[in-house]
Amino acid sequence: MSGFCGFSGNIDNSELVLKNMMDKIKHRGPDGETRFVYDGFAMGYRHLNISHGENKVEPIYNEGKDYAVVLNGRIYNAENLRDELTKCGHEFKNGSDAELLIRGYIEYGAELVNKLRGMFAFVIYNTQDGRLFAARDHFGAKPFYYTVLDGELVFASEIKAILEHPAYVKEINELALENYLTFQYSVLEETFFKGIFRLLPAHYMMFERGGEVAANRYWKAEFAPLKEAPLQRVIGEIEDAVAESVEAHKVGGCEIASLLSGGVDSSYIAAQFGERETLKTFSVGFAHDKYSEVEHAKELAAQLGIANFDKIITDEEYWETFPLTQYFMDEPLADPSVVPLFYVSKLASEHVKVSFSGEGADELFGGYNIYKEPLDLKILTDLPRFIRLFLGAVAQATPFAFKGKNFFIRGAKTVEERFVGNAYIFSQTEREAILRNPQGKFSPTSLTGKFYDEVQHLDDVTKMQYIDINFWAAGDILLKVDRMSMANSVEIRTPFLDKEVFGVAATVPMNYKVNQAATKYAFRMASKNVLPEESASRRKLGFPVPIRVWLREEKYYNLVKDAFNSAAAEQFFKSDKLMDILEAHKSGKADYSRKIWTVYTFLVWHRVYFL
Repeated sequence: MSGFCGFSGNIDNSELVLKNMMDKIKHRGPDGETRFVYDGFAMGYRHLNISHGENKVEPIYNEGKDYAVVLNGRIYNAENLRDELTKCGHEFKNGSDAELLIRGYIEYGAELVNKLRGMFAFVIYNTQDGRLFAARDHFGAKPFYYTVLDGELVFASEIKAILEHPAYVKEINELALENYLTFQYSVLEETFFKGIFRLLPAHYMMFERGGEVAANRYWKAEFAPLKEAPLQRVIGEIEDAVAESVEAHKVGGCEIASLLSGGVDSSYIAAQFGERETLKTFSVGFAHDKYSEVEHAKELAAQLGIANFDKIITDEEYWETFPLTQYFMDEPLADPSVVPLFYVSKLASEHVKVSFSGEGADELFGGYNIYKEPLDLKILTDLPRFIRLFLGAVAQATPFAFKGKNFFIRGAKTVEERFVGNAYIFSQTEREAILRNPQGKFSPTSLTGKFYDEVQHLDDVTKMQYIDINFWAAGDILLKVDRMSMANSVEIRTPFLDKEVFGVAATVPMNYKVNQAATKYAFRMASKNVLPEESASRRKLGFPVPIRVWLREEKYYNLVKDAFNSAAAEQFFKSDKLMDILEAHKSGKADYSRKIWTVYTFLVWHRVYFL
């Protein structure tokens, strides 16, 4: 695991510029570095040694130094691919994944990406013709950012490295802010920094000096749920896929631990691990009722006979650490679980360099509680549309609250209209009401619409999964995992978010994903073969964080109040509108904690990067 950065073009002090860029991502690879500067092109690599004696540094070259490569990630099918390339006549000198990429690219060109199984972002540079090829993994576990300045490319694993390039002038992208307010994460291809873009998951790109970036999508998460299948067969296929993926993710010859929340996903991985007597697990929580799964995790660890290390995060630690997490995130992310993830990664870093985590099972197997909504609304959605619209309009127009009001409002909408992902913070109308300069370029549904178009033939639950895989998983879940683990120089691997596991998940019948009994039904049934019933059936909590409680306490209310009345808040927002929301929450009139936190997160991030 590592971090990389680079640029094309002849600039003054190119070695110093490259060093400054590399220093900004030292946390991604504190164990070593190497640089490559050649005829108007430079790139650098920061290395994280995951095992004793590891000495594979990059960039590396083929024999004639026609190609150079930097890689951030792991290739899980490297051994098989190496055998395939050996049969094609390629010889391997050091056995690294990076060397494999060069030889694979020489043999297959851009088609190489379709042969890879892993988490990766990489750059291959052709020293002979100056062409650059870059790619990002199927689900977006590893990041890649770039900008084009006067026909020259600047790229990096993290945006903060690009900011060190002298040709880039830092400017905030207010269009990103507007859409962030709905999604709680940076959702556009252009980031919060104007002119800096992310290469999207499952995409590769080509670049020639003086030209433009040409990006192509090479893979889609294509669901094809069976209408029916024997439950035991489905369970068996899930068991086999999870067991195989956990084994495949053990590459590297290093000790591997596992994060353990107490929920079924991380518990399943820990139970499936195999070498329980040597496995270390890590858990964090809060000293608040209903906001910690540490006890569940410790109880499960005892039942499985595995070691567990835990930490209780104090309120003060959370708030003091929050600005630091936003620095490492590069862009504002209003997911409150960022800080717990930082601390559990920090805890893991005291023992190991590599850990497993349970991200991805919800998106693949139907685990989020919101996925039950199509079933709950069925009594309404089975009615003729004009009746649903009438009932929804009446509920919307009624000035007072009543039980079931939101049920009628949401039931009047199609899934395409009501679901843009796991987080839906501010509606378009709400965000325009608080913004000082609303851009109005994108509605939330215009961003998700083209993805819904790709799955119109599927059921509503599968449509929701598809939206979350393409938005939520990459924009929130995997991004925070990468940033918070790398901030602590730990490599996190996610065995569920694997293209082979997805191949099984894609065919699971809808009623085995979500039904009246449970979400992630078949997955939970599979986990029961290695987990206690209580762990397999536990309702999803994630990393619960008591922000709702904190924002009604005087100390933290005042912190947010000061931010809402700051000059920065006045620059972007109507502060009086923000205060209305804050006061309504503090008085207990409504729970506006997520809305408040989303705005506050942006203001903290803005202070870190622009003040």
